[in-house]
Amino acid sequence: MNKVLEKERPTTKKKTSSSKPETASQLPEPCGYKILIALPEQEEVTDGGVIVPDVIRDLEEYSTVVGFVMKLGPDCYKGDKKFPSGAYCKEGEFILFRAFQGTRIRIHGKEFRLINDDNVEAVVDDPRGIKRA
Repeated sequence: MNKVLEKERPTTKKKTSSSKPETASQLPEPCGYKILIALPEQEEVTDGGVIVPDVIRDLEEYSTVVGFVMKLGPDCYKGDKKFPSGAYCKEGEFILFRAFQGTRIRIHGKEFRLINDDNVEAVVDDPRGIKRA
C-alpha cells in the first residue's frame, strides 16, 4: 500500500533541461498589497566593546523601525486615490516603519516582516545608526 501512495504523491522537484533540479525559494512571495521586508542584523558588541546579551538583541530586532524592501506584492500602490503621488518605496530601498509592525517570520535564523504598503513611513539612504526612540 505504501508503494501506491508514493506513486501518487506529487513531487516538488521541477524537471529542467539541465541535470540539476530547481529548488524552491525559502522567501515567501507577498500577496496583494503586502511588502516583504528584511530586518538588519543587530550588533553583538557596542562601540565601547560591551557584549550585547541575546535577550537585548532579540528585543531590538523585534522592535526595529528599519527594514530593507525585498519584494512588493502585485497590488502594492495600485490605487490612484490612495497613492496620488505614486509608490512610497521600491525593491532594494531601506525604509522606516512603525515598531512592532507586520507579520514576523524567521527563515534560517534571519527575521523578515510582511507589512502593508501604506505602513511605510519614510525611505532612507543609510540606515546605520537609526534606532527606535
